[in-house]
Amino acid sequence: MSKSANTPDAILRRLEWTVIRRLDGLLHGDYRTLFRGSGVDLADLREYAYHDDVRHIDWNVTARLQTPYVRVYNEERDITAWFLLDLSPSVDFGSRNVKKRAVSTELVAVLARMLSRHGNRVGALFYGAGVDTVIPARTGRRHVLHILHKILARPELAESAATDLQDLLRTAFQIIPRRSTVFVVSDFISRPGWTKALAQLAQRHEVVAVRLYDKLEMELPDFGLLVIQDAETGEQLFVDTHDRIFRTRFAAAAARREEDLRTAFGQAGVDALELATDDDVMDAILRFTDLRKRRSRLAAGETLPQHLEQS
Repeated sequence: MSKSANTPDAILRRLEWTVIRRLDGLLHGDYRTLFRGSGVDLADLREYAYHDDVRHIDWNVTARLQTPYVRVYNEERDITAWFLLDLSPSVDFGSRNVKKRAVSTELVAVLARMLSRHGNRVGALFYGAGVDTVIPARTGRRHVLHILHKILARPELAESAATDLQDLLRTAFQIIPRRSTVFVVSDFISRPGWTKALAQLAQRHEVVAVRLYDKLEMELPDFGLLVIQDAETGEQLFVDTHDRIFRTRFAAAAARREEDLRTAFGQAGVDALELATDDDVMDAILRFTDLRKRRSRLAAGETLPQHLEQS
């Protein structure tokens, strides 16, 4: 591939034609489901249902009708979004010549451009060996190109200290002033202790965890004798992948880590978008939109049809 094809403008132009334009057509009214605004307008009143937020009860209407009623709001489309990008050495891993950093870059480009096309602002924080770059939130295509340029211009780190996502999350909590949509884009290979910081961030902002992974991190094929190196510390380990017991233990450890991550996201109250190195970015966004749509319906008090409730 030529160097000109890897410039920020060339990458964004390709994504605008192949992904963004198609997503704009496919999402239609789901735009508000995917990106939630910071303000609200009163839209309607309806009877209170289980799981409704009691803070939305309209006590005046409830007193008149002797039945609890809640206010239903439409969210405004004034959105500020921030991308917290983990660019530590572990995201430079990937099989089949596709690295986690590459799919992260494409996702950021697509989401940032979709937002800026509607006049919304986007900003970014970069984490390498620590939080080293803050790009203030602005709007426009040129600003998206600026973010892409900053990502692409960063050299890969040969090694560094172990990633500490707690540093990234706490920094974001301190510097993002108003309620925003925050995308934490990381493989979440980090020192422990970040879950509390994620929950704290989610109390103030609408947080989405974009979890990057490669299938080789989940299950090892039979490659025979291998030297495995930690991408961040440089520590090496000689392993025999021909050993079925070793491969089984590796897969079990990966499954436990998966379960721990899902538990952490659930406890923090954040939605998660899983993005593998062999994923199609557009398909991943559509899957996530469908998840948000179902969650939104449950939050609005939708219930199962009566014949299903009785079964």
